[in-house]
Amino acid sequence: MRGRTLLPPVGTATRPMTGLAKKSVFSIIQASGRLAGGVVLDLYCGTGTLGLEAISCGAKRCYFAERDRHAINRLKRNIEICSAEQAASVWAGNIETRLADWLAELESGSVDLAFVDPPYPSARRWNWDKITERIFQPLAGALACEGMVILRLPDDIQPKKTLSQLHLLRAKQYGQMTVAFYNLA
Repeated sequence: MRGRTLLPPVGTATRPMTGLAKKSVFSIIQASGRLAGGVVLDLYCGTGTLGLEAISCGAKRCYFAERDRHAINRLKRNIEICSAEQAASVWAGNIETRLADWLAELESGSVDLAFVDPPYPSARRWNWDKITERIFQPLAGALACEGMVILRLPDDIQPKKTLSQLHLLRAKQYGQMTVAFYNLA
């Protein structure tokens, strides 16, 4: 969030998106009009920089999902630093096994924007059929008609053209990462 100093991650498991890449991604998102009053998911959120930026850009609510308890502690503190408690909810646990249940409990019923930013070692081991069933199929079912899913991967993994009902709009490379933008067909 602009003008606020957020707590950084501890260790190497969490890697926030670089400033230039984040600025470019948010420029694309804001041009699409998906943030103003929207519902956002920040999956594998780490310390929450993407979701907090979404709130600062006009998102009504952000659901942060993270498994690592140290990252969750920093995330909660960052939410406080940004005075975003009223717009933030934290889901703690295994995203792959719990996402469908969490999505079923959404107050709004649909999601306008979802960030999926898995740890690179995990993404390199993904079984794409299984991860599509556990992550992207539930996301597609909860996504608003004009919604968007943004997937960040290491540059050595090629984004899939389709993930359940999600179709690749574009992919951009920033240094050693690829950011893929998906929407419903």
